[in-house]
Amino acid sequence: METLTPDEIERYRRHILLPEIGGTGQQKMKDARVLVIGAGGLGTPVLEYLAAAGIGTIGIVDDDLVSLSNLQRQVIHDTGTIGEMKTRSAREAIARLNPHVRVVDFEERFSLEWASRNLSRFDLLIDGSDNFDTRYAAADAAELAKIPLVTGAVGRFDGSLTVLKPYETGPDGAPNPTYRDLFPEKPPEGLIPSCAETGIVGALTGVIGSLMAMEAIKLIVGIGEPLVGRLMLYDSLVARFDIIKYKRRTARAAAE
Repeated sequence: METLTPDEIERYRRHILLPEIGGTGQQKMKDARVLVIGAGGLGTPVLEYLAAAGIGTIGIVDDDLVSLSNLQRQVIHDTGTIGEMKTRSAREAIARLNPHVRVVDFEERFSLEWASRNLSRFDLLIDGSDNFDTRYAAADAAELAKIPLVTGAVGRFDGSLTVLKPYETGPDGAPNPTYRDLFPEKPPEGLIPSCAETGIVGALTGVIGSLMAMEAIKLIVGIGEPLVGRLMLYDSLVARFDIIKYKRRTARAAAE
């Protein structure tokens, strides 16, 4: 464990002043190893805020290139990085933002097989992907690895996020729910169009991604009440947040 340097203490002073975080919490962030799936719309604010917060090691897994149409929402990239791997572009941006953060980038697509080789290096997973195959793979991988998962999604003008820790029990002694307790099955192919087909407001990804980063910080430091068993919904057109509670399904719990 490397202790905070004088430069880091000054950099994170506004965190350290908070009794809920303090020097101990900031040290936890420096020691943390977080893997982020996707350096796109949701991954952008997650990566920027976690890097600025002083997360010691950030992994990025993404196999896509920066394109001009990304820049309306993926603000970690810029015009000069068009055509670059998103992982490289994000790594260089993070280095400019906070040189104390170590970035490990993987120019690959996340999958269960990939996770079996690499996820053990991290203690928190954040899913900012844009497809259901990756979301289900991330949920299964995090459950197998027994690490928390922060997962979010956006579409047009609305978004959602939740936190999953199905390997633990809640205050009532019941097992925490899994991703499949919330979304039992993937929707049929083509039922839900992509943002490339329907469009999306760029600032919306900043709202949901920032909330995902906040949930990650709460989990790392051990403060507040993470969104375990709660799905947060945001409707940007009417500026409204709603919370839906969900539990482990009885049939699944009985089978286990």
